[in-house]
Amino acid sequence: MSAQAAASAPPPNGANGASAAGRPPALRLHELRKSFGRTEIIRGVSLAIARGERHAIIGPNGAGKSTLFNLVSGRFAPSGGRIELDGGDITGRRPFEINRKGLSRSFQITNIFPRMSVYENLRCATLYALGYRYSFWHRLERLADAAARAEEVLQRIGLGSRRDTPAGTLTYAEQRALEIGITIAGGAGVILLDEPTAGMSRSESDRAVELIRRVTEGRTLVMVEHDMSVVFGLADRISVLVYGEIIATGTPAEIRANAAVQEAYLGTAVEVH
Repeated sequence: MSAQAAASAPPPNGANGASAAGRPPALRLHELRKSFGRTEIIRGVSLAIARGERHAIIGPNGAGKSTLFNLVSGRFAPSGGRIELDGGDITGRRPFEINRKGLSRSFQITNIFPRMSVYENLRCATLYALGYRYSFWHRLERLADAAARAEEVLQRIGLGSRRDTPAGTLTYAEQRALEIGITIAGGAGVILLDEPTAGMSRSESDRAVELIRRVTEGRTLVMVEHDMSVVFGLADRISVLVYGEIIATGTPAEIRANAAVQEAYLGTAVEVH
């Protein structure tokens, strides 16, 4: 590939999402609201997510989960309320500005460069975090630090043998793994994953959970997921969103035992082991 980049600025916030005494939560939502016309989709959501926590947001279809993610990542501007990342106000910021402050996300629909190789996808994702900017006179092939980070992420996501394969020819599960790799390659401390195991078989889902657990170690993870075995097996805490409002937040055991959650979403017959 013959794309170009040049170094001119320091990287964004570091990737260490571990808790520290006296520091604010990794992500905090204050009375967040979003309306489309007269229809209110998100209705006063307040939530604090600690550094290094794996937090799942669950709820029935139409609850507003993807809208909430779009607000946090800057795709939508909120109608009210405030969003804080590491204590700084990011309300209404554009997606690239939020990303440069240390938050990265994946989408329900796989979002990769299909004609580029797996390695090239990952290398592109490292550039801003390493301080590189667009330039006509610096070639990517000469950026040793970008190459090293891309190779490291390539091995961490288990796609070393697919290094030079065009990303569009990967299997669905491999593409999802690549997207997770792209999400972490920039060094963000807060990672948002939108239904990371959707469309996978049980064995693929199990491998994806292990991958997510491994690559988000030391970071803050927020995920939307419908597969309850994934949610209860991976999350430290869970929030339940129903009709744009959080009706419960707690540990997996607390959420499993919550009668209001069972009635609104899980159903009394659901068993999660």
